[in-house]
Amino acid sequence: MSDLQMKVGFVVLYVNDVEACVRFWVEKVGMVERARTQVGALHVVKVGFANQDFSFDLVPLELMRENPDGLDLATPSAAFHVPDLDAARAALVARGVQASEISSARGPRAFAFSDPEGRWFAVIG
Repeated sequence: MSDLQMKVGFVVLYVNDVEACVRFWVEKVGMVERARTQVGALHVVKVGFANQDFSFDLVPLELMRENPDGLDLATPSAAFHVPDLDAARAALVARGVQASEISSARGPRAFAFSDPEGRWFAVIG
């Protein structure tokens, strides 16, 4: 399988309130809104950092009410790398984001932060 060249394009986050999550990722974390697709009365919104290809697709849970494929709609495990862990945590906390203390209990120095729906994301320095 070494000839198979793949890279992560995006991660889907199934959310209850797309607009609250867009505001969180854009206003608090510093991402940009890249695309907005209307699906019936709802929107799927793609957000990501301006200088990176990676993005989150924020998909309303309401769209997944009938989930014929049995997809796991739980939070994916996602981690962000930053050059200055202390500064990144301080910036998020200053913006009103709930964040854990920095710890190295499980390996590298890291902390986690929560989005408005209680999903936690790791940040590693």
